[in-house]
Amino acid sequence: MAAKQPAHHQKEAWNSQLGVILAMAGSAVGLGNFLRFPVQAAQNGGGAFMIPYVLALLLLGIPLCLVEWTIGRYGGQHGHNTAVGAFGAMSHRRGFEYLGLLGVFGPYVIFLYYVFVCAWTLAYSFFAITGYYSGIQDEQMMRSFLAGFQGIEQNQYFHGIWVAYLFFLITFGLNLVVLYRGIEHGIEKAAKFMMPALLVLAVIFTLRVLMMGAPDPARPAWNVTNGLGYLWNPDFSRLKDSKVWLAAAGQIFFTLSAGIGALLTYATYLKKDDDIPLSSLSAGSTNEFVEVVLGGSIAIPAAFAFFGPLGIVEVAKSGSWNLGFVTMPLILNRIPWGELFGAIWFFVLFLAGVTSVFSLAQPLIAYLQNLFGWSRKRAVTVFGIVSFLLCQPCIFFLRQGFIDEMDFWGGTVCLVLFSLFQVIIFGWVFGLKQSWEEMHRGAHIKVPAIFKFIIKYVTPAYLLLILGAWVSQYHGVFVLSDVPPEKKPYAIAARVMMTLMIAALALMIPLARRLRRRVPELEPR
Repeated sequence: MAAKQPAHHQKEAWNSQLGVILAMAGSAVGLGNFLRFPVQAAQNGGGAFMIPYVLALLLLGIPLCLVEWTIGRYGGQHGHNTAVGAFGAMSHRRGFEYLGLLGVFGPYVIFLYYVFVCAWTLAYSFFAITGYYSGIQDEQMMRSFLAGFQGIEQNQYFHGIWVAYLFFLITFGLNLVVLYRGIEHGIEKAAKFMMPALLVLAVIFTLRVLMMGAPDPARPAWNVTNGLGYLWNPDFSRLKDSKVWLAAAGQIFFTLSAGIGALLTYATYLKKDDDIPLSSLSAGSTNEFVEVVLGGSIAIPAAFAFFGPLGIVEVAKSGSWNLGFVTMPLILNRIPWGELFGAIWFFVLFLAGVTSVFSLAQPLIAYLQNLFGWSRKRAVTVFGIVSFLLCQPCIFFLRQGFIDEMDFWGGTVCLVLFSLFQVIIFGWVFGLKQSWEEMHRGAHIKVPAIFKFIIKYVTPAYLLLILGAWVSQYHGVFVLSDVPPEKKPYAIAARVMMTLMIAALALMIPLARRLRRRVPELEPR
């Protein structure tokens, strides 16, 4: 089991329940709430998509959040701030801690490219308010603008990736500043400012979209109301398609940050009797409000009003990135005060993304602190140097599919496997009776008893079904048969890098044990 922190080491903790809820909600609320969710709903039966979505929320999302919070708080009370130590503490068996490595490795892999994507939103907020793309009215030109910014091509707007790189440096530096200041004075304070700001700006933007009406008087049917109908009118025939159910389950994973390891890590900083059920449900409810109510009322309805019933089909098929960085700028260029509302739109995306980035970074920082007894400042410094170097392939090999490979393994495979490990440890290894009591210690509400059965039997079965379906659906990715020949060297390089990363994380555990035996009172420095 991973070594405990020295007794004299002052443990970090959240300062308030509100801070915990906002930070957890910030971890969950991300770009997917505003971009991925409406595209998934539009592509998978509209309102009918909400049936498997709600079922996945009840059978996967809520159980996994409760499990992750409980394991995290238990680990924190035993001196561990990552899944590695928490798994070891709950299992009382050496070896289980290695399963927890996915709760450090997975979020870190996502961090390495997600921080770059967040930088895009900050840059586009700047481009909007300065009117840099305001003259573009053509979709192909807006695609070219994005490709030039990303360094994929050189054009009249950009001559290389250096503008994007500048905004990456700004975003990366902001994250390090917040992380350097710690849980209470960094992440919690940032969440208390950023999450209310996000909600206020998102509501303002949503109201602006809903007041849009029909932009073209010659086409009165092209309006936001019919756009909402396009998104939410159910096509029940799509429920026969297994991919719709798989898409709904995948969206629940992404939207709640369930199974990544970030929530577990945040939960380790809870106090012994801090509430789990009410706080977990409050954070989850905030996320669902942002996703379903706000995210579902912005991009797709606005796109319908401007591009109509045929155009919106192509918009939905083009994917979430195209919706956010091509379609929405084109729409905002055509409305009064478009520069201002464009800046608000992309700043909302930035706030959503950067609060998630904090949570993706924290597991590795805590891992370094726990294993080696380092101070937070030293851990963040090492984290920053290593992460900066590992971010470079994601930036410069974007066109070659480097990020796609990282996303598949870190954001899909690790996510499902880690979720499965968590429910097994919670319901079968630690024991459901003891886990249930641990969950309700200090609780203000009681979780319905039916969730005992769901967590022990239904959730793991659901996860195994999803894992099997993903392996079946994406089996070509495992053997690189779906990767174009020109991209295969980069896919292999990404896999080699990730293999070395998880090997290094695993080797740190026995190394830390040897260091502790040699220097039992290792002081944080």
